[in-house]
Amino acid sequence: MRYFEDFKPGEIMTHDGIMLSEQEILEFAGKYDPQPFHTDAAAAEQTIYGGLIASGWQTASTTMRMMYESFIKDSSSMGSPGLDTIRWHKPVRPGDVLSLRVTVKETRRSRSKPDRGIVFSSTETLNQDGDVVMSFAGMGMYRCRDEKATDDHG
Repeated sequence: MRYFEDFKPGEIMTHDGIMLSEQEILEFAGKYDPQPFHTDAAAAEQTIYGGLIASGWQTASTTMRMMYESFIKDSSSMGSPGLDTIRWHKPVRPGDVLSLRVTVKETRRSRSKPDRGIVFSSTETLNQDGDVVMSFAGMGMYRCRDEKATDDHG
């Protein structure tokens, strides 16, 4: 079990990858983001993307799954107060394999709630070629192992 105190600035957490199939892209888009370049391969050919692409929200959801599998599931996570500066840099296409790189930037213990701290991180989602397809700055809230300690790691 990882607690707030176990996250150190400069630490990098990764996940090997998840492939997005055309069927998965069509199903997600049909339910959550039915723009033609996500739902209709023929229509997508006529767009600036030149073919079917995944919704950015599907990329974000896939990134969340990789974050959960790589470090959240075995931690004292209490959720997240939010994300900043989310960017979609490149389209994700059917068959792309997405991987994850999360870098801990800073940790800050809560002064008002000593049972928790915030881990500030930079998250990048990459395709199989190593190109960054999405990035964001994020914050994760984690329970502290020792709620009486007051040290910061940032």
